[in-house]
Amino acid sequence: MAYDEHLADRIRDLLGPALPEVVEKKMFGGLAFLIGGNMAVAASGKGGLMVRVDPADADRLVDGDTVTPMIMGGREMRNWLRISTEAVADDDALSAWIERGIAYARGLPPK
Repeated sequence: MAYDEHLADRIRDLLGPALPEVVEKKMFGGLAFLIGGNMAVAASGKGGLMVRVDPADADRLVDGDTVTPMIMGGREMRNWLRISTEAVADDDALSAWIERGIAYARGLPPK
């Protein structure tokens, strides 16, 4: 499955002032948005949104239904969450997740 191009367009629109520092890169079947070389969010090739979060916050953000831990290669990625398409159907919800991912990526050392 290819990533949702409409979701990618919505992400671009909501990035607003952060856009000049964002680099887009196709990876893992999706389209990732990187800040300082660190992935912040991605339109997932499996549908929905992938968001990079502080590992200390990940457990409290997971609801087991629309927000789940990211599993890659059979391994849970502690600082990545998969957000269902339904959970980011409105721009306010999508914007909140994008802001969370950007804030975390900006706090990491540039690559």
